[in-house]
Amino acid sequence: MTKKHLSKPLLKSEWLFFLKNFLKYPAQVAYLFPSSRYLEKRVAKAANLSQAKYVVELGPGTGGTTKAILSHMPPKASLLVVEINGSFCQFIEENISDDRLLVHHGNAMSLEEILRELGWPQIDAVLSGIPFSSIPREIGLKIIESAHEVLQIKGRFVAYQLRDTVKALGVRVMGPASSKIEIRNFPPLRIHVWEKRHGA
Repeated sequence: MTKKHLSKPLLKSEWLFFLKNFLKYPAQVAYLFPSSRYLEKRVAKAANLSQAKYVVELGPGTGGTTKAILSHMPPKASLLVVEINGSFCQFIEENISDDRLLVHHGNAMSLEEILRELGWPQIDAVLSGIPFSSIPREIGLKIIESAHEVLQIKGRFVAYQLRDTVKALGVRVMGPASSKIEIRNFPPLRIHVWEKRHGA
């Protein structure tokens, strides 16, 4: 029986935990505040998850977007979150209880290897909160290439970002993105969406 994920509002202790990690790992966290519920829901909807079976989230942070993804996924779907920050991994495991969720402490550049070890097939959607503007471009490009490689045809790659770095990198791998801005977030963030094409 699938457990329902926790959907409690952002608590003061959660914000303080997020702030502590922002100050300790600014390149990993990038934003001072967690995502708003408006951004989280919009990102999840952009991934077109209603029929998804296998979904990946890269850089989930404290799991706000993770909860939104789970709420849009079918009951028998599976979600893998890959997070480089061990503290965030532990926080998610302690605060989100859902049988569909698998938390992996590791590097998004190793996505193909991680999925091979799990025995997962091609992925329906990859969502990313990784701050591409704060990491070396070659690493960002490798992450996008890995996401593209694991997606099935018509699978979607969704990245929500402050700057357009990921858009410039993504066009080299997946072509032009469909982009929108969510202003009900601090700071307002861009949501970039790619769909894998035949022969791409």
